[in-house]
Amino acid sequence: MKAQAHPIPVWLKWLLRSLGVILILGSLYLTVIVVVALIGSFHVFLGPKGHAASDRQWMNIFGGLLGKLVGQVVLLLLGIWMLRWPREKINQATKASQPAPEPAVVPTAPVSPAPARNKRRAACNILHLGPEVSRLWQFDAKSGGFVLNREHQGASLPARLVAKSWSSLWQPKLNVAWLPPESVFLRVVELPKSNFDETLSMVELQLERLSPMPVTQIVWTLHVLESPAAGAVPAGNLQTIIVVIAARSAVEEFLGKLEGRGFLADRLEVPMLDQLEMDGASHRSEIGPDAWVYPLWLGGQNAALVAWWAGGSLRHLGFVTLPVTGDRVAELKKQLAQLAWSGELEGWLVATPTWHLAADPANAAEWETALREALEEPVRVSSPSAPAELAARTARRAAAASERANLLPTEFAGRYHEQLVDHLWLRGLGATGVLYVAALIVYFAAVGVLSYRTHGVEQAVARISGDYTNAIQLKARYGVLKERQELKFAALDCWKVIAERLPEGISLQRFSFADGRKLSLSGTCDSDQIGLIIDKGGFYERVQKAKLTNGQSMFNPNASTGEQLVYRTMGNKVTWNFGLELQHTEAELR
Repeated sequence: MKAQAHPIPVWLKWLLRSLGVILILGSLYLTVIVVVALIGSFHVFLGPKGHAASDRQWMNIFGGLLGKLVGQVVLLLLGIWMLRWPREKINQATKASQPAPEPAVVPTAPVSPAPARNKRRAACNILHLGPEVSRLWQFDAKSGGFVLNREHQGASLPARLVAKSWSSLWQPKLNVAWLPPESVFLRVVELPKSNFDETLSMVELQLERLSPMPVTQIVWTLHVLESPAAGAVPAGNLQTIIVVIAARSAVEEFLGKLEGRGFLADRLEVPMLDQLEMDGASHRSEIGPDAWVYPLWLGGQNAALVAWWAGGSLRHLGFVTLPVTGDRVAELKKQLAQLAWSGELEGWLVATPTWHLAADPANAAEWETALREALEEPVRVSSPSAPAELAARTARRAAAASERANLLPTEFAGRYHEQLVDHLWLRGLGATGVLYVAALIVYFAAVGVLSYRTHGVEQAVARISGDYTNAIQLKARYGVLKERQELKFAALDCWKVIAERLPEGISLQRFSFADGRKLSLSGTCDSDQIGLIIDKGGFYERVQKAKLTNGQSMFNPNASTGEQLVYRTMGNKVTWNFGLELQHTEAELR
């Protein structure tokens, strides 16, 4: 028995992806470290001390670089695996949920376990895939509806219109494709009024009777027509439902064509539903039967959809073809008669219907003539809705429809969502890589520019180093000469001050001027003359307060910086000494 693949939880998927991105960024960071280390190693190797290193030291250096390189590769591979593994598990779960070639029970209705909830749409694309030329209408959501923005015709589709990007996360875009009419079967049923889920279940119970193919080989959806007017038939407790059935193989083939053109559909719709809804709104209050004929191409044949209205409600839908050869009128009459007989047997066709032909001028003449001859009755001709108007109605209906009422198989919807998420992740990762590479380029360019400028400065320094050394020497010599000159004049100034203020009878025994700023004096005097030195206004005080010619104090008034006045008496003689410090030092003079 084959084991069933279960999808991984959403939280685990995003956790693995986040870790994968972190590991990849870590590997890129290691790349920068390895490159910077290699550059540094080569600079050391090429430098003056590079060749002095031993072989063992160089083996240790390059061994460490090799280890970092291996770690970078391991982190990169592990990060890529963490990014890819959730996607592989989802693909395995999707393949396991697909039906096997032999008959198997598969979900026949587009039932989703999640509650039906409509999303706000910012834009809607409607695609009609023609055999040669495709038409694409883009609508923007405005004022509670959709307004046509642009229309494109051509064999290829512009990627900027149909592709989804990061902006789709906050401005959701709805891609809708019209399914070809030859791939669709339409059935009309009347069921009691109920909510959508119960209506879906009731239709599913009757699907065996309604489907022309086995229910395991189809996809289907339904559309509820608006209720008829009061007093019309069916009664107010019934609702008219159009069941749309398509072969799964035809839908998958059609989706393959869309994928080939780069269009990932969110919904598959049938434009005939909008045409019926619009034309039926004009005669829902009418009781008499009406038959509407809509010419179209059905698998390369000239065919038409016939809608039968009676009692204000849609009763039957069927296709008729107009043969290319043979008795076309007789064949058309036979097909219409069969449709009328089925209505009579079911009891809703009780009178001759009024015939309406909704066709463009190219088809109106041919079909009007054929219908008049086959029915032998008058036919009312009217213009059909423009394709752009039908596309606008489809956009409004698809945006308001439940996510469960969709012809798109659930496995395709899941795969498209995963492709979008992976595409956004890869684009984000690619943008991060580009920014990272750009940052590396800027970094190495800045390093190169700064290295070039540094080299230029070093060369300039080497060129002027001799001149600079000579200048420093000259400056030092000049300072010495200037200091000598200043000291010479300072000593003379000090001598002048002492000579002018020394009292008579006082002998000066020692005059010392040291370090360019310290003046030391000592001498003797009679014991009765010591007052001339130590009293207020005496020799000591007058020397302390001496001033230069510019009015500034010559000595520092702070006595603590010099030597205090000291004297001692020896008989009738007194020996004294004191020291002073010049106010202007060498640094201040310069």
